[in-house]
Amino acid sequence: MIKRFACFAAIFLGLLAPAGAQEAGGAPPPPQTTEVVLETTLGPITVALETERAPVTAGNFLRYAEEGRFDGTVFYRAMHLAWGEQPNGLVQGGTQNDPGRILAPIAHEPTNKTGIRHKAGTISMARYAPGTATGDFSIMLADMPGLDANPEREDPDEQAGFAAFGRVTAGMDVVRAIFDAPIDPDRGEGWMKGQMLAEPVVILRAYRPRAGAAD
Repeated sequence: MIKRFACFAAIFLGLLAPAGAQEAGGAPPPPQTTEVVLETTLGPITVALETERAPVTAGNFLRYAEEGRFDGTVFYRAMHLAWGEQPNGLVQGGTQNDPGRILAPIAHEPTNKTGIRHKAGTISMARYAPGTATGDFSIMLADMPGLDANPEREDPDEQAGFAAFGRVTAGMDVVRAIFDAPIDPDRGEGWMKGQMLAEPVVILRAYRPRAGAAD
């Protein structure tokens, strides 16, 4: 949360500081990120991967993109939540445990270690137990703090939370279009029934913008 008094004090003191003082003792540079574009049949989604704060998770996603493992996969799920400010929920896509696409599972990077929270536009790994994530991911439509790690919970799974590792920097309109796509009420199993898209949205390719510019 923004502490208004602290912000005001910082601005006031900054105005009184001698020239060059803010540069010498200024804020640290923002964490390093790497952009990846997901080119879908509904348009492009650009995500900034937190390669500095979540190196294992972001590096895994980047490898899937660079090796073409996401090309031809789909966004297949839209979870709609009826409470809170709308739209509320997430969309999910990726390799769906395709043995020809998935890599070995990665170590879990909890949000209380990385500092990356599940806010609107955040991209996060799908998983079963912590440490089982491979090539499926979700994008948040709204803030979802319930997915963050919470060491105070009794359930070990809830203690671990999910591994957030980046954010959408362009294309949230495309994410919303995926979220609003028709749902097949009969598809899906267990608690995911009624959350599967009637016509999954294809990820045509995933690439780093610099590499894509040369195509």
